[in-house]
Amino acid sequence: MTPDEFQSAAAVSAVLAQRWYPALAAAMAEYGISTPGRIAAFVAQTGHETLGFTLTRELWGPTTAQRAYEPPSRKAAELGNVQAGDGRRFLGRGLIQITGRANYRECGNALGADLERQPELLEREPLAARSAAWWWERHGCNLIADSGDFVSLTRRINGGVNGLEDRMHRWAIAKKAMCL
Repeated sequence: MTPDEFQSAAAVSAVLAQRWYPALAAAMAEYGISTPGRIAAFVAQTGHETLGFTLTRELWGPTTAQRAYEPPSRKAAELGNVQAGDGRRFLGRGLIQITGRANYRECGNALGADLERQPELLEREPLAARSAAWWWERHGCNLIADSGDFVSLTRRINGGVNGLEDRMHRWAIAKKAMCL
């Protein structure tokens, strides 16, 4: 993928394309997101998760769902959030929204970064992109993208189909840019 193809696929400004292309290109190469179909799906999904590559941090209300990130809830336990404040400290960050202390630890170990001590590192381009590509590969998203089943891919990433209409719209744009 070229910088111009990324700008078209993500439907972003030249400024955002310049900001994100180097980190995304490196991360996609590192984690096998290398075919036009995989690239289109990855750009569409991460574009949705970041409101068009403008946010690398979950908006915090806290909402009812976000309150469940705090111990002693079941969701907090699933996320490895064991200390008061962990929900907010380990909120969704990066291009695919790594969430929870345990996921930060696992991602940090894989990427060679201490994300438990410095969770905000996931908000910066290199680790925001690498964390998303790592998560994508680790959760079998390349194979799902290869199958073309975008709804299943959305479920894998989101746990449901939240934002499916926007995700599908972004996918159509990205596929066109990638000549699919």
